[in-house]
Amino acid sequence: MASSLTKDRAGTTGGWTFFGHPRGLAVLFLTEMWERFSFYGMRALLVLYLTAQVSDGGLAMKAATATALYAVYNGSVYLFALPGGWLGDRVWGPRRTTAIAGVIIMTGHFMLAVPLKASFFIGLVFIAVGSGLLKSNISTMVGHLYDGPNDPRRDGGFTVFYMGINIGAFAAPLVIGTVGQTVSWHLGFAMAGIGMGIGLLVFLLGTRTLATRSSLVPSPLTAEEKTDAVQKTAIGVVIAAVFYGGLAVGGFFHIDWVLWPMSIAGILLPAFYFARIRRDKDVTVDERKKMTGYIWFFIAAALFWLIFDQSGSTLTVFAKESTASTLFGFEFPESWFQSLNPLYVMALAPVLAALWVKLGRRNPTTTTKFGIGLTGIGLSFGVMMLAMGVVAATDDKVSPLWLASVYLIMTFAELCLSPVGLSVSTKLAPEKYSSQVMGLWFLAVTAGNCLASILALVFGEKTGSPVYFGVIGGFAVVAGIAFLLNRKKVIRLMGDVH
Repeated sequence: MASSLTKDRAGTTGGWTFFGHPRGLAVLFLTEMWERFSFYGMRALLVLYLTAQVSDGGLAMKAATATALYAVYNGSVYLFALPGGWLGDRVWGPRRTTAIAGVIIMTGHFMLAVPLKASFFIGLVFIAVGSGLLKSNISTMVGHLYDGPNDPRRDGGFTVFYMGINIGAFAAPLVIGTVGQTVSWHLGFAMAGIGMGIGLLVFLLGTRTLATRSSLVPSPLTAEEKTDAVQKTAIGVVIAAVFYGGLAVGGFFHIDWVLWPMSIAGILLPAFYFARIRRDKDVTVDERKKMTGYIWFFIAAALFWLIFDQSGSTLTVFAKESTASTLFGFEFPESWFQSLNPLYVMALAPVLAALWVKLGRRNPTTTTKFGIGLTGIGLSFGVMMLAMGVVAATDDKVSPLWLASVYLIMTFAELCLSPVGLSVSTKLAPEKYSSQVMGLWFLAVTAGNCLASILALVFGEKTGSPVYFGVIGGFAVVAGIAFLLNRKKVIRLMGDVH
């Protein structure tokens, strides 16, 4: 990060800047980088650990079950972004919520480091809850650094912030993945906890550089609302405890009793929240219209993440079982494949950013970029279908260049969709629901992952087959083309947001 701070330029508010952006972006950049280091490091090991034999220190799960569990876990991380946004909007404010989240995440990773099955799964819950609290609020604080939704630096600020995510994601599989696979699974999980601890320290030391509004509670709960929220939460916890406790005592509990309800809830919940926001009398007619446009982006994003997030599950199983882990005589752990995407992002993001600037008024609209991203992610599964065909034809492991190509296509699609998705969420959000709409953006990841879980449960042993990749990839391509054909309708719904 040497020379990352530059002197103030014309048009800024004075003092030092971070690549021409407010200083607070540096704090949020580093906090998110270390949080992503912990998250992606653990994620690189998760399916490998779940499917490893007991003699190798793993849990010996079937690949399809591990894939479904991974998808539900990954979806749960983003599912909790919605209550995390609610807490930021109505209870603690974004800044305090983020600090609390860091403590919870760090605790969860250290619980994974304890070699007990119960501690492991409880730790996953802690990480999911903490990540949900952090994600919606830290992105909201990035938006707070800028002067309104049409500040010309805003999209660039989110792009810089997104680079921090990918620096952490790139280093994590190389460091944590290597230690976890070659030394100890649980030592790898402990290293993830240390990473989150560093990120939390950076955030606490740098909070004075953040926008003042980040410490405020935009819409505080009334006393009656607080009582109602506590009662509803307690009732939900009691019902879940009684239901699952009864299954356990009766000897009927199976992992599917968790996977199916969570998967279905992750798909139905977004519809409930969209309806709730649109019915709120405090939301203006113009804001309601923009939320209708936002639904288009949400559906496209959900389909995108359905495929993209299988990099840590289906593609990891393919890397372990069907891909050679040697290239030019150099042998490496399978977890390293998950560093390809963030590596590509760091290489391609500046190129695409420069291209968008050079195009000027011909720069593709947000809707066009979304359509391209969705189509591209579908094509990546088309390549996976061909790779599986090669495996079937040769009865041998394929070159790692197949997966390298798949991740390259995925990355291009991601750079078209994900960074502008963060920004459009803050632009289209009603004032009352600024943090919660960021939670809805992440809930698109939940919906995509929960659908992936259902597909894994339905396909069973056929998960990852040529038909599996072909059907899902083909559907995404068709959906991407449909989005492009309807982009003018979406633009009209967006109103004055560009």
